[in-house]
Amino acid sequence: MGYDEVQALKLSLKVALWAVAIGLPLALAVATLLARCDFPGKIIIDALLHMPLVVPPVVTGYLLLLWLGRNGVIGAWLDDTFGIVFAFRWTGAVIAAAVMSFPLMVRPIRLAIEAIDPRLEEAARTLGASPLSIYATITVPLALPGLIVAAILGFAKSLGEFGATITFVGNIPDETRTLANAIYTFMQTVDGDAAAMRLVLVAIAISFAALIAVELLARRAQARTHGL
Repeated sequence: MGYDEVQALKLSLKVALWAVAIGLPLALAVATLLARCDFPGKIIIDALLHMPLVVPPVVTGYLLLLWLGRNGVIGAWLDDTFGIVFAFRWTGAVIAAAVMSFPLMVRPIRLAIEAIDPRLEEAARTLGASPLSIYATITVPLALPGLIVAAILGFAKSLGEFGATITFVGNIPDETRTLANAIYTFMQTVDGDAAAMRLVLVAIAISFAALIAVELLARRAQARTHGL
């Protein structure tokens, strides 16, 4: 693999890891809220959370550009106040990947929490455990399979994100040219087919390994949770 290919792969791995690191705690909080609380407008919030999965990724990228770009309402304030710029930076690619993968992280965690027997939490409550202690020692450990699945699916989705990323941060070599962007670039380049194919095979291998890991780790966590 050439320099450009290696750099694109390294950047994609960095972006995907950061996207999961940022998105997973938020996904856990949102999944807990949706699984444990009933409130007005819950169905609307649930629908909005899944919007990145159904609207064209370019739409998500464009909205990020409007909000977090240098001239965006939030982006201009961040730039003027803290000197933080996301548009056309690798950090912006992290934001785009996190937004696109967020629904895939929320869903399995929510399902895992909803599957927990509420009698276990109630028993701990009657023994005097605080809500925070119950959440940390019972709810989260029992939801571990969902967390594992969420992390790996979020990583895989972030690694392959293209539409929102190229719209929000562009396709800048060594800065925002991720794996998907690099494949697209090589496809448009004379004699770039070999490089594109190498990256395609890498992407397929990583994605396949991620899916296998989801199944194996989820089974192991499920067995450990139930004491098998």
